[in-house]
Amino acid sequence: MGKIILEFDSVEESQEASTALDGWKWKMAMWDLDQKLRTITKYAVSLSNQGQEATSEEIDFAEKIREELRDILNTHNLNLID
Repeated sequence: MGKIILEFDSVEESQEASTALDGWKWKMAMWDLDQKLRTITKYAVSLSNQGQEATSEEIDFAEKIREELRDILNTHNLNLID
């Protein structure tokens, strides 16, 4: 197994250090968002009215947002699976 070492030398670089270390949190947040959108599209469950059936507009919108999320991730050579 390889080793990766990140070095940040100054207080000015603390934001960059936080960004580098929080990458997995961003991935998990995007995964959670994708799963909520999937729930709408696959099970037709409304997020605005818990327990209610999603409208066709909500389902269409969730599908479009999910596609856009994947396009954005692909543009940055990222994915939610790996």
